[in-house]
Amino acid sequence: MTIPMPLAAGADAREFPLIAQLFSKHGFAEVTGEGFAAWIEAPGRAVLMFIEDPGRQKETLDLAVIAPELVRAFPGRFRVGVLLPVAARTLSVRYGFRSWPALVVLADGKYVGAIDGLRNWDEYLSDMTRLLDAEPTRPPTVGIAVRGGGEAGGSCHA
Repeated sequence: MTIPMPLAAGADAREFPLIAQLFSKHGFAEVTGEGFAAWIEAPGRAVLMFIEDPGRQKETLDLAVIAPELVRAFPGRFRVGVLLPVAARTLSVRYGFRSWPALVVLADGKYVGAIDGLRNWDEYLSDMTRLLDAEPTRPPTVGIAVRGGGEAGGSCHA
């Protein structure tokens, strides 16, 4: 059975009730491109929700239900910021996750890890426990592989 979406693809994500509740009911912060640097630099642990257009990617609405439950499962351990689709697409390249929607965990503004795509609840609990205790690391990239020096290594310079 298919349940029709009340809003079409391309609608403002805040018009979807589950997304709107992230802000109005759960107190999550909307993180914009302009406010991104200031928001992530605040001290402590933070989780960034990278969401896509719910009209095109229905899993976004699932994450809008899961994220508040994670906050309840880990009370006081982190704050949550939501990047709506335009900002999320622009800033996602910084963190190299592969599936949408995604949660990126930061410690004092530094990357710790990501939970991308949808998971089983026990996996969310296990991954969040690990990430909330982990040290920052370098985010994965989707760049070009680099080989060591020497003739066999290849080079961009002649």
